[in-house]
Amino acid sequence: MEGREKQERLKKIDPSFNFHFNSTTRNLHPTNHFIITCPASIRKSRQLFAFAKDFVTAPPISMALLYILHSLLKLAFLCSFWPTVSPLSLNYPAVFNFGDSNSDTGGLVAGKAFPMTQFNGETYFHEPSGRFCDGRLIIDFLMEAMEFPYMNPYLESVGSPNFQTGCNFATGGSTILPANAASTNPFSFNLQLSQFFRFKNRALTLLSKDKQLQSYLPAENDFNKALYMFDIGQNDLDGVFYFPASDEQVVAFISKLITELNYGMKRLYDAGARNFWVHNTGPLGCLPRIIATFGRKPSNLDEYGCVASHNRAATVFNKKLHDMCLQFLAQSPEANITYVDIYSIKLNLISNYSLYGFQQPLAACCGYGGPPLNFDTRIACGVTKDLNGGIVTANPCNNTAEYINWDGTHYTEAANRFVADEILTGNYSDSPHLRNSPLLT
Repeated sequence: MEGREKQERLKKIDPSFNFHFNSTTRNLHPTNHFIITCPASIRKSRQLFAFAKDFVTAPPISMALLYILHSLLKLAFLCSFWPTVSPLSLNYPAVFNFGDSNSDTGGLVAGKAFPMTQFNGETYFHEPSGRFCDGRLIIDFLMEAMEFPYMNPYLESVGSPNFQTGCNFATGGSTILPANAASTNPFSFNLQLSQFFRFKNRALTLLSKDKQLQSYLPAENDFNKALYMFDIGQNDLDGVFYFPASDEQVVAFISKLITELNYGMKRLYDAGARNFWVHNTGPLGCLPRIIATFGRKPSNLDEYGCVASHNRAATVFNKKLHDMCLQFLAQSPEANITYVDIYSIKLNLISNYSLYGFQQPLAACCGYGGPPLNFDTRIACGVTKDLNGGIVTANPCNNTAEYINWDGTHYTEAANRFVADEILTGNYSDSPHLRNSPLLT
């Protein structure tokens, strides 16, 4: 109550000043600090003081401007005495990641010899790096924030991979539900879990025989203290729309996905995992590939030009995922979960793209066909083939930093950097508003 009393006192001083509290009970993310929200960034308070100093030495000014100056000084004074927005804590000895192409750092290339086109990786690595992107992924920027090397894929056996700070089990095309004979990728979530348990057992066996291997493998205690990350489910949601299904069937399918994910997380918890980091899924209906396939009728699109049905399904998935995290915490007293609202970050980026320095919110940078989507389902990024009697190539754009989407399905490095920066503020962890998200209508 002390914090709320402070809030009321500050509101009496200046009604424009407000802040909100994270739950003081067990929260979905590991920090219980309150987050300040000011009309201007708290970190700018010193700049406000400097501005005021210059302002008062200017020629005579109106009473209105004096009032504005007074408000700015008052805001800067108040903010300077309160905590700043605290970033998420990323203090872990190792990271183990489970996911799909959104966090695949080379697993599919290593596991299936997937032919990566020459343009992937061109922005940062200057060569194909096993990532479905022109450069770095969200997980790469998170590893940089932890001062860790980029994650090595479990399936990579060449190049002397080092797993001291963790291992990446994510592979492009992976699903939550177990793969079957018709699946394009066998490395579904259940198989990634099996790979992890083999990795753990093998690492502990090797360490028991040779302690010098600690320079290459996680220590035994690190497995319990590590961060277990999950970014998976997009391919499951994507696939359900290629078959006739009612809204009720889609919701039931989503529930099945959540049950499978919960079971996998419980297996990890029973094996000693305690720190979980869960990404919800992004606005699936805003991908150029989805718009090109399901958005041909204007009535299927929402106000942002995205396919409404796919975004509604993603919202349902995210609500159920959030609820599952709450239930998991209630049933697992030692667990800590950071639930990250990727959907809101990406939709904010797409809907306000120009504010963040982007010029193309929905078009693919590397594709074929030109505006508005620059995407053709018949030809993938970097591929050359005969279309309509002519040889064409799906080439990349001149400036990838102007585009949010890379190849019709994945995001550019510039967009991934934006998303990672927003994650690290801590402002998108545990999003209570998702509890009131509408179901499919």
